Amino acid sequence: MHPEGTKVPIVIGVTGGVGAGKSRILKILEEKHHAQVLLADQVAAELEEPGQEGLALLTKEFGNGILGEDGRLDRTAFAQKIFKDPKVLTQVNAILHPLTWQAIQRKIHRLSKEAEVDLIVVESALFQEESKKICDFLWYVDVTEEQRIQRLMENRGYSREKCLDIMKNQPCREEFLTLADEVIDNNQTMEETKDQIRRLLEKERLKPS
Repeated sequence: MHPEGTKVPIVIGVTGGVGAGKSRILKILEEKHHAQVLLADQVAAELEEPGQEGLALLTKEFGNGILGEDGRLDRTAFAQKIFKDPKVLTQVNAILHPLTWQAIQRKIHRLSKEAEVDLIVVESALFQEESKKICDFLWYVDVTEEQRIQRLMENRGYSREKCLDIMKNQPCREEFLTLADEVIDNNQTMEETKDQIRRLLEKERLKPS
């Protein structure tokens, strides 16, 4: 545990649209700044495992048709269902979002007790006012829409139409900017991005707790 009188870890939220390059930011934070990284999607996936509350609530809402023969969530079919109907996405977020952030909060609490941990990073494509309160600061990873499309087409093999379909189901840039405390311009080179992160961390650590 942290000795009495020492500072507790800084908790930084990292958000941005699909294709913004959040994974690059997380890699820098993990490798260069020894951050403990929590991925909201990964935590949500854990809640969707058989026997977990998340899967039980999803099955109650959408029926057993979302399950595969092995009793697990059929992720491919369910993802298609979500992106075809924005109402389904809203329902899923309403079910999983509170559970996910409760689980993240528990993980942060456990990590905060470890003496060697001084930086915890939570990555999520969807932050709200309530979930933002878990973090000390929220960073928005900003990149042009065309850059996002090109990255998705190159890295995931998506068509331009699929990229646009996914992007329209996510918050717009203005919504991200309203919530964010800081913006990382991820249109730049790797070295320039590393320098942005270093300067932001120095700034955050100088702020009174």
